Amino acid sequence: MSLLELIGRADERALAAGAVACLERCLPLLAGPEAEPLRPLWASCENGQEWAIRLAAVRTEMEQASVSDGPAALVRAMLGAAPSDFAAGPLREWADACSLVALRVHGRFDAPDGDVPADEEDLLKAARSGEPAAVGPLVAGELERQVRILEILAETAGTAGSGAGLRKALDLSTEGRRVLRAVMSRRARGRS
Repeated sequence: MSLLELIGRADERALAAGAVACLERCLPLLAGPEAEPLRPLWASCENGQEWAIRLAAVRTEMEQASVSDGPAALVRAMLGAAPSDFAAGPLREWADACSLVALRVHGRFDAPDGDVPADEEDLLKAARSGEPAAVGPLVAGELERQVRILEILAETAGTAGSGAGLRKALDLSTEGRRVLRAVMSRRARGRS
């Protein structure tokens, strides 16, 4: 099943967790290696309990992070666009936007110069639709993580193991965050 199909079929829990997971993997752009600013949102993904309150707290904390233009600004904008309502419609729109931003961010680090490829929109549309696309290794890895997270959450929805599904999603996102942090570190060393 394609990423877009998984997003289209996901419930509120999977949509919220999928979007938070995308932001989690992009955290190296906004926060230090030990920072865990999105943990309160993860706690609300199961049933939406205190979602709006926790979202406001996370936004306030993340406003402290210095953000320049480019990918970091995209990630902060996605946090700002998070819906206060824990409802399928707004969460689906947000999850779709977060998915695209995370893929774009990873694409910038796939490019040696950090530039946006001219055909980025077409490549990402094809990849998200499940069609073969000539994307770089970081985008391919990010796409695979997004699909796997939504599959895990769908498999565990409404079961006694639903909390374990969220934990697996968090673990996959933490792994993805480490990958992006390593790429950013390598690129910084290459410039100095």
